[in-house]
Amino acid sequence: MATSTMTGKELLLKALRNEDTVRAAWLPFVGVHGGKLIGVNATDFLQSADHIVAGQKKAFELYQPDGLPIVFDLQLEAEVLGCKLQWADEVPPSVISHPLANGVEIDELPEFDVTKGRFPLVGEATRRLASELGGEIALYGLITGPFTLLSHLRGSELFMDLMMDPDRVKKSMAYCTQIANKAARFYIKNGVEVVAVVDPMTSQISPEHFNEFVAPYLNEIFSQIRQQDAFSSLFVCGDATRNLEVMCRTACDNMSIDENIPLNLLRSLAVKYNKSFGGNMKLTTVLLLGKETDAMLDAIRCIDRGGTKGFILAPGCDLPYGTPEENLQAVANMVHDDYQRTVARTSAQATQMDSFDDIKLPDYTKEETVIIDVITLDSAACAPCLYMVDAAIKAAERANAKVDVREHKIKSREGIGYMCRLDVKNVPTICIDGQPTFLSTIPDGDTIVKAIEDRYRQKGGK
Repeated sequence: MATSTMTGKELLLKALRNEDTVRAAWLPFVGVHGGKLIGVNATDFLQSADHIVAGQKKAFELYQPDGLPIVFDLQLEAEVLGCKLQWADEVPPSVISHPLANGVEIDELPEFDVTKGRFPLVGEATRRLASELGGEIALYGLITGPFTLLSHLRGSELFMDLMMDPDRVKKSMAYCTQIANKAARFYIKNGVEVVAVVDPMTSQISPEHFNEFVAPYLNEIFSQIRQQDAFSSLFVCGDATRNLEVMCRTACDNMSIDENIPLNLLRSLAVKYNKSFGGNMKLTTVLLLGKETDAMLDAIRCIDRGGTKGFILAPGCDLPYGTPEENLQAVANMVHDDYQRTVARTSAQATQMDSFDDIKLPDYTKEETVIIDVITLDSAACAPCLYMVDAAIKAAERANAKVDVREHKIKSREGIGYMCRLDVKNVPTICIDGQPTFLSTIPDGDTIVKAIEDRYRQKGGK
């Protein structure tokens, strides 16, 4: 077994400096899963400093991490700014109203202040965790990236604005950047060492749009974080492969990704741009729905590919509420015990993939309606998934056609079955009558409407 007198915090910060470490750093993104660990639902967990502290302390005890987030909730800022939230038992709340899409102007939004909303209880939880765990592990403050925050405020119409009203987008991004800087200062003041700018909606735009509308604002945030002697991470999810290099060119200290992006590719770009990097553990198929052996083998895969310079092993997003504790403990065992890792590497066999023969797809050619299957992680918990489903529903309402929109969440076996049988490689994806049509990119409404109507005419509809 590898041993070290270095604390987990020291090892993770060393990785963030892109230095060699004795092993991979381990960062389980425990969000609402902390509620499961202490027997409360996600809604109660995210509205109580006591619950947040108890859940993260339990995660520290069970999973031997080198770092933990305070909370994983990308709706904190939007809530203060007037977005209405829908709460659930096993996922963070989702945004269900978009003030800037309903005639409200930026200067008419409520004033953003960290004394409002749930920020005070998060601040209390941060201070308590910094006092109780801060000597052992690095604490992460997760803030909503400016493009994702603007998506909350503006809704799916933001993607049309990129083409039709770029000046408005830039003005709005500057505003959202101010909010992000205030949130970052809040976390650093209360005791975190790392601020992760979580901006999943950036996976939905082109590299050209990223360079024009996102990169300058992210760099301002990263500069402000560095001036406060803290580390920064750019956290993306979804298939952001096409944007990976432009993201690595930003001024962040660390890039964190999910399973949609090849870890080898990220590592090569991290070396090129002298960045720390992390992520890539399979969130649902392995950590949530797999067995301990699956978790061990996926951890080994990532550890082998990531190496021990600047690499932080992590899941690609907020851990699902119901993730079995034994799977995460198996990952921790692989991180901390090189002997057990050798045993698992040589003796364990990967589980054969389920054939999903019992998952029956519709006979799309015989259906009178156009069936839109939206393959998602979970639209209640994943911002790109939410806006992909929203775009499909709005297009269905506009289209001169009979349309049936169905969401398939890959948190369930049925969802994974649809994903496999429709040959979907990335989420979120819109399939039209069984054909993957819009892959991990949210198209504008007119484009979806045309695709639906074209398919309806092919089926003989009028």
